[in-house]
Amino acid sequence: MPGHEGALYAGAVEGTPALVLAGRVHLYEGHPSAVVTNAVDDVVAHGCRTVVLTNAAGGIAESFGVGDLVLISDHLNLTGSNPLIGAPAFADMSEVYDAELRALARGVDPGLQDGVYAGVTGPAYETPAEIRMLATLGADLVGMSTVHEAIAAHALGARVLGISVVTNRAAGLGGRLDHAAVQQAGAAAADRMEALLRGVLARL
Repeated sequence: MPGHEGALYAGAVEGTPALVLAGRVHLYEGHPSAVVTNAVDDVVAHGCRTVVLTNAAGGIAESFGVGDLVLISDHLNLTGSNPLIGAPAFADMSEVYDAELRALARGVDPGLQDGVYAGVTGPAYETPAEIRMLATLGADLVGMSTVHEAIAAHALGARVLGISVVTNRAAGLGGRLDHAAVQQAGAAAADRMEALLRGVLARL
């Protein structure tokens, strides 16, 4: 998909061993949830105990502007599917996104805010009416990824940190939505994101 390199890098970042997945697959590409979470399942199975998930998101909360980085504190899985379907046991989802990791991230970048991420299927951007509905449900951000990977990683016992880049104001809250503009906003936030990720990894 555009904007997703589809590569795996292995090495050390600030002295911490790391696997970096550049890109992901999505439900809207026609993949089932088991394929969407396959990479996360594999890295956790091979010993990764902390999973950091990043995404581009539309900003719903008034306090979020384009280019902001937001720590995901919770999510709404509105995709209509779940990666744990068929699993032999139920999993507690009381704290999918680790509070200590969020505090650690704020120690690196004190300007970070928390937000609730609504995961939807896409690939069409949401309508203004849908954004009003999401705001009523308590969503601060909306995007087309992350929730399945977070559920899978948490269920496998990994600690999860989620970080959204606000790449646009959600439908009805700004101008027309354009994928190229979303990519440009994500690229503009790259330096701050890199500094944050390096700082987090240095403190793990």
